[in-house]
Amino acid sequence: MKQKILGLFLTVLLLFSLFNVSDTLAATETTEINVSLGNKAGELVFEPNHLELVAGKKYKIKLDNPSPTKHYFTSKDFADASWSQKVEAAKVEVKGAIHELELKPSAEAEWVLVPMKPGTYELHCSISGHAEAGMVGDIVILSE
Repeated sequence: MKQKILGLFLTVLLLFSLFNVSDTLAATETTEINVSLGNKAGELVFEPNHLELVAGKKYKIKLDNPSPTKHYFTSKDFADASWSQKVEAAKVEVKGAIHELELKPSAEAEWVLVPMKPGTYELHCSISGHAEAGMVGDIVILSE
């Protein structure tokens, strides 16, 4: 009888813990950051070209391309130092490892991620000549 009561108690305790963790994760605040790849004038820039994120905090990076040409948001080392939850674009959700996002003219995408490893990471457009023309930046992951 004592074993059944103890087992029931442990089960209730476990369920309470799971619901508590679930509520905590659901309540995690997501910080939105807007980044434009190029601009309407056709300049080869990231706006902004410097991002600072905190390790362990959840972010939604909202990318848009207002320029007349396609661009890439490329930062492989940053991507490797982060946990990607998903990328959403045009009613499509992509999950898994993300290293580069291509945005065609007027395209938009959202990248939801949690940076994990502090450091400074290079950002560039990988289209030939774009980085050399100034389409570069950096992403800094700060310690918690």
